[in-house]
Amino acid sequence: MSLESVRQRMAAAAQRSGRDVDQVTLIAVGKTHPVDVLMQVYEAGHRDFGENRAAELADKAAVMPPDVRWHFVGPLQRNKVRQVRPVAHLLHSMDRLNLGEAWLKGPGVAPPALLEVNLAEEPQKSGVSVDDVSAMTDRLLTLGVDLRGVMAIPPQIDVPEQARRNFRRLAGLRAELAAVYPVMTQLSMGMSDDFEAAIEEGATMIRVGRAIFGPRVEQHQGIS
Repeated sequence: MSLESVRQRMAAAAQRSGRDVDQVTLIAVGKTHPVDVLMQVYEAGHRDFGENRAAELADKAAVMPPDVRWHFVGPLQRNKVRQVRPVAHLLHSMDRLNLGEAWLKGPGVAPPALLEVNLAEEPQKSGVSVDDVSAMTDRLLTLGVDLRGVMAIPPQIDVPEQARRNFRRLAGLRAELAAVYPVMTQLSMGMSDDFEAAIEEGATMIRVGRAIFGPRVEQHQGIS
């Protein structure tokens, strides 16, 4: 369990870039790990957790303490919205108009969301193309979706420093959007291999799984 190590590395990266580490939210992504492992991180004082599968999020939210802030970080199908929406603190993967429409349906106010951007136009990944970011932002905000910023899963790289150009590109997109839509303040980028570079390039949220929990469990065996 390496939560404290990640926190120390976050603080060092923030200091190197002249930032306050409190400006960065660490999301502990527990996908495939059982609740008892997540509870060790919770008992260490952590409250922001992420999942990328709707059913796993719903199962874990049903048994973990109610003050956990759940972040859904994976691609979301419209027929899975009903599992995610009631428990999500933030949806990181809003990427199309019909998902926005589904997200707004249901009782109460829909949780806020981030626009997912497909920086390299990778066909296997979700996300809005860079050319469509501005138009989709406008459409979703007009629809009533509470967009707060952008998220991306950049192309896989061999050296963490290579991720910087992608982080800078996403940060630039967010800045352009914020100049028109002041609500677009959040920047979700950086994972276990590159979160320090992401912080140095302006991330307000990082999504870290393996560096906290260790390798994924090959087959998730329930929630206990």
